[in-house]
Amino acid sequence: MDPALNPADLRLRQERIVFARMRSTQDRVADAITAFAGTMLFVYLHALWFAVWIALNEGLLGHAGIFDPYPYGLLTMIVSLEAIFLSTFVMVSQNRQATRENVRADLDFETNLRSEVWSAHIGAALGLDPHEIEERVQELLTENRAKMNGGTGKPS
Repeated sequence: MDPALNPADLRLRQERIVFARMRSTQDRVADAITAFAGTMLFVYLHALWFAVWIALNEGLLGHAGIFDPYPYGLLTMIVSLEAIFLSTFVMVSQNRQATRENVRADLDFETNLRSEVWSAHIGAALGLDPHEIEERVQELLTENRAKMNGGTGKPS
C-alpha cells in the first residue's frame, strides 16, 4: 500500500464505486427529474405555463384560442398526472438513497470492526488488560449517556 495514501481515501473511493455500480440509467433519469423538480426554475416555468394556459382559456386571443374552458378540466388532469409521476420519481430517489445509506452503514460497520480488531491486537502487543480497558469504556459511556440525558455525568 502506498504510504501517502490515507485508508479513509480508500474507503471513500470504495463507497463511490459501490454507489456508482448501483445506479442504473433509470436511477439517473429519476434523479435528474427529481433534482429539476426541486428548483425554483421548475416553479417559475409552471407559474408561467399556468398563467399562459389560463389567459388563453379566458379568451386573451379571442374565442378561437379557447381549448380548455373554465374550470380547466384538461389542465387539472395534466397537473394531477404530473403530480403522480413526480411523487413516484421522488419515492424512487428516496428508496435508492435508503439503499445507499444501508451500504454506507455496512461499510461503517466493516470499518468499526477493523478498528476494534486492530485495537485489540495493538493492546495485546502493548500488554494492556482488555477487561480493564472495557471497564473504563463502559464508565465513559455511562457518563456520556447521563450528560446527554441532562444528568451530571456521574454514574449513580
